[in-house]
Amino acid sequence: MTRQLLPHDPVERALTFTTLAGSLANGVFYSVSALYFTRVIGLPATDVGLGLTVAGAAGVAASYLGGRLSDLVGADRVLRWASVAQALALLAYVVADGWTSFVVTACAAVGFRSLQGSAKSALLARWFTGPDRVAVRARLRVVTNVFMGLGTLAAGIALLVDTRTAYQAAIVVVGVLALVSVLPVLGLRERVPGLAEVMGVRVPGATAPARGRSPFRDPTYLTVSSLNAVIAMQFGLQSVGVPLWIAGHTDAPTVMISVLLIVNTILVALLQVRAARGTEDVRVAGRAVRRAGGVLAAACLLYAAAGSVGAVAAVLVLLVAEVVATFGEIWAEAGAWGLAFELADPRSVGAYQGVSQMGYSIAGMLSPLVVTATAIDHGLLGWAVLGCVFAVAGCLVAEVARRAAATRSQLGQAAAPVG
Repeated sequence: MTRQLLPHDPVERALTFTTLAGSLANGVFYSVSALYFTRVIGLPATDVGLGLTVAGAAGVAASYLGGRLSDLVGADRVLRWASVAQALALLAYVVADGWTSFVVTACAAVGFRSLQGSAKSALLARWFTGPDRVAVRARLRVVTNVFMGLGTLAAGIALLVDTRTAYQAAIVVVGVLALVSVLPVLGLRERVPGLAEVMGVRVPGATAPARGRSPFRDPTYLTVSSLNAVIAMQFGLQSVGVPLWIAGHTDAPTVMISVLLIVNTILVALLQVRAARGTEDVRVAGRAVRRAGGVLAAACLLYAAAGSVGAVAAVLVLLVAEVVATFGEIWAEAGAWGLAFELADPRSVGAYQGVSQMGYSIAGMLSPLVVTATAIDHGLLGWAVLGCVFAVAGCLVAEVARRAAATRSQLGQAAAPVG
């Protein structure tokens, strides 16, 4: 954990501290937001759902915009200003007093968060190379999970007090933490020699960088991003599907929702960096995603089985299912990062990372609907369908990755000097 928190590279160190503060903020926010929207702002649950869906659509558009802007003005600059704007948007929830102001605020908060995500990925892709890119991304994910967990624990204070003032105070804390997350990236290019040039933006006296291929004209990248978005619906499984399944369809105590979250956090912290090793190789990354799809399918069947046994057996089955699902999550993320970085055109890496992040935004927007319409509404059959979707998507990613690697190999041989 020491290397995760105090890396030697100045860019990784800045990203680590901004991720740390941002994850604390997110942990608090996700824990209290639903109750804040319904009890403090006074919105019906259906209105909250509709508003967040609209905000999700804004996030999809902002994901690509963040990547494109990173190519034009520099990922570090986009990350800095998007972080400031998102912090202000989160603070604006305190004055939201109806559906319209809620939707406007949510669109701003989600949109700027998506800008942040694409800029962070573009910064990683430009500054680091080869295995380092995936390794740094994995270490940042460990930081994200651990400190989101700590933020969730801190939010328990507001949940225990359970008053309007307590929830408003929690939102203020979220906004302040989000503002603090900006500090590590302030003046980053001034502190790190060569960063401005590596960002791929034009600097005084230098030749304008060559413009790369548009990711929307790259069928391989679009296909991989789309399929990885399907697998990324696993996060909706964890945040929506499993809690609803435990509460409404099993005899397990509802405290298992928190227990499974803790299991997930611990396993990701221990295993994510190791699982990411080697996924800078396109073939290895594809195989990791295929493995993840199969494991997630098995986890779906295990979750379903917990609904047809007694309380004690349900607890044991749910624990096994969570361990299996977390391995699937770890492998899926490791493979997706490798493909997102290695298949991108290095001349327009920001736009490519924006498309990759669009996939995650779409998955986040659609996964609650997909998960409830399958697993929650149709029980075992729905869980089986969801598992098949994960398994098929994983196999397809591996096949596309295999072909992409073969094409690269052929091109490399053709370009090699003869004699």
